Amino acid sequence: MKLRFLLCLVLLACGLGISALAQEGPLDTAQPKDTTPDEIIKRFAAKETEFAKAREQYTYRQDVKVETVDGDTVDGQYHEVFDVLFDDKGKRMENVVFAPQSNLSRIFMSQEDLDDIRHKLPFVLTDAEIPEYNILYVGQQSEDELHCYVFDIAPKKIEGKKRYFQGRVWVDDKDFQIVKTYGKTVPDLCNGHPCNEVKKRGDQENLFPKFTTWRQQIDGQYWFPVYTKADDELHFKMEDVHIREIVKYEDYKRFGSNVKILYEGKEVQRAPGQKPDQKPPDTNPPNPPNK
Repeated sequence: MKLRFLLCLVLLACGLGISALAQEGPLDTAQPKDTTPDEIIKRFAAKETEFAKAREQYTYRQDVKVETVDGDTVDGQYHEVFDVLFDDKGKRMENVVFAPQSNLSRIFMSQEDLDDIRHKLPFVLTDAEIPEYNILYVGQQSEDELHCYVFDIAPKKIEGKKRYFQGRVWVDDKDFQIVKTYGKTVPDLCNGHPCNEVKKRGDQENLFPKFTTWRQQIDGQYWFPVYTKADDELHFKMEDVHIREIVKYEDYKRFGSNVKILYEGKEVQRAPGQKPDQKPPDTNPPNPPNK
């Protein structure tokens, strides 16, 4: 988010603290049994690659709400609801169904914010992206009724204007897919460049909040993002801004009858009339379903 009307000249640290934001068990730092961290990374990257392709064949609704808060008072809001659909030629498109005029006054939504909402908050780590990141195994942890491998992830380097994820992911030990993500998009920007590159000449800050994204299993196969929450303080040079952000992903439906979805290398068949079986709740982060 960019601070409206204020020009700033200093570099802000963008340190990331990892904290438990869901019903979690204690972190067990022991090495995994009967496998290695590298093998786990290889397996979940392959499954995430399958999932990324599968998600491109689903329609869904995305509800985005960003608020600034002063004490207990909401003093500004951006709200947009749009459907991700296909046109009559099978081309992916967005249809905005609700978008009242934003009344944010202390920040405004940058293009990077809008891109992150669409592509980085529902973070997917594919085979092609693995070489761009340092990935550190940190242990095993329960997430409600799931048992997960836990990894910390950070980009090896920042290249051009590309956006990256930095934080922690929880990988289900049965399906080898990411079921929860906590972190932020990087880099923070000063004058359109990574802040650490423009300490003296950067004059406009574009800062990004830490967020958590939960996934649920849709159609009994892949784990789809269903709910993202951010509640963070953005430390601009001239002002600290408390921001709250909620993104809901709803009503996933597989598009077309001739689309092939692969799961563990095999085509998935769905019974006629079968519908996605999970939706996020209206207010609270969802718990993963029983396996």
